[in-house]
Amino acid sequence: MFSSFFSTVAPVDPTAPNFHPVSSGRAPADLYGELEPQDTEWACSGGFVSETQAWYINLPDGSSVMCQVIHSSIGLWYPTVQFTFKYFNPSTGEKIWRSVNVSNFLTPPEGLDKRSSQSDEFTVTHTSTPDGDYPESYDIVATLTEDVKLSFNVRRPVGVPGFKVGKGPKGGFSYFGPDLESPEGYVVHRFWPHTIVSGSITAADKDIPVEGPGMFVHAIQGMRPNLVAARWNFANFQSSQHGGVSAIQMEFTTIDAYGGKGAGSGFVRVNVGSLVVGGKLVAVTAETKWPDEEQPETAEVVSRTAHLDPVHDPETGYAMPSELLFHWTGPSIHADAPGSVDASLSVDVGSLESPKGLIEKVDFLAEIPTVIKAVLSYVAGTKPYIYQWINPSKLVITGSDALVPGLSAGLEVEGHTYVESTFISE
Repeated sequence: MFSSFFSTVAPVDPTAPNFHPVSSGRAPADLYGELEPQDTEWACSGGFVSETQAWYINLPDGSSVMCQVIHSSIGLWYPTVQFTFKYFNPSTGEKIWRSVNVSNFLTPPEGLDKRSSQSDEFTVTHTSTPDGDYPESYDIVATLTEDVKLSFNVRRPVGVPGFKVGKGPKGGFSYFGPDLESPEGYVVHRFWPHTIVSGSITAADKDIPVEGPGMFVHAIQGMRPNLVAARWNFANFQSSQHGGVSAIQMEFTTIDAYGGKGAGSGFVRVNVGSLVVGGKLVAVTAETKWPDEEQPETAEVVSRTAHLDPVHDPETGYAMPSELLFHWTGPSIHADAPGSVDASLSVDVGSLESPKGLIEKVDFLAEIPTVIKAVLSYVAGTKPYIYQWINPSKLVITGSDALVPGLSAGLEVEGHTYVESTFISE
């Protein structure tokens, strides 16, 4: 009768790890986990969960295209679903932006599985063609407003399987809280790191052709976004040279409450990446930077983002980088082309007075559903922002000649890099 008054659960050591990054316990050779069909199915979980499917496209003229479906749950409240879209042409400055709360969201649509979805405003149809040159594809059709319509076909080449970090049902997950069996929250990412996209944007009776390389990510944040991370970095380099090249990174930094020694040991950086060259996925990288550890300049696996020459931006209150440096090193995932694959990428984003490729400084709170905004708490006077850039850039990559002739001497690949740097809290 006294069980409700006295807990029999042992107290948690306050210095025990309460953050468990996706790279933990995984050897370099075990970082690559090929996606299973269920990995990119909509979960539509309850509780406090934000789930997205996002497609990014880098056009040959340097323009960027992004569209995403966002499913947001808050406790017992009915989920909200948004479709967001942005097009930006840095040469002309033209920007098209729409964010629509959709009606009658449904997954799976009749006759399809939960990789597909639909609403009154859009359809996203996943198709499998296992024996073809493009084993999977998405067809995205949307009427966001009377004057903005989208139609995209997104194809995954056979040489570029989708991936997560680590194999099995727990691959891709970072967990929050001291108990791995009953975590307080989680983050998971699944990627198609290189896609071929065709289609069009119709805006104000003008058709904009969409032809170029891109990538796709299915992500879930299983807790409030202000508890998941203090900041994020995302890089998406794409090129059609050498049969298709891509280099992507997704990095987040935990808040101080989550780290390797309990609350107060946070600001842990977790970085996940991949390299595609010659139309083949060749390496998957994942690295964790603990705040009390120094990272060696070289290692068997490197997956890092660095902000160079940051300057205080009075508009946002954050330190905006003048340049971003990305570095990848990892073992080849191809048994017939063993050895290490290494790549580096520098993106010059200019100064406050003369920015380069700046798409927008996005007010983070303005972009999330009102129902989520209402339950988030931020330090008074702070305002989360997302910096978005698209710039021509050059990836330097080395590896085995068995992957691409001449790779051992190093290849300089010209393409475009879409970058997001998100500042949520200090």
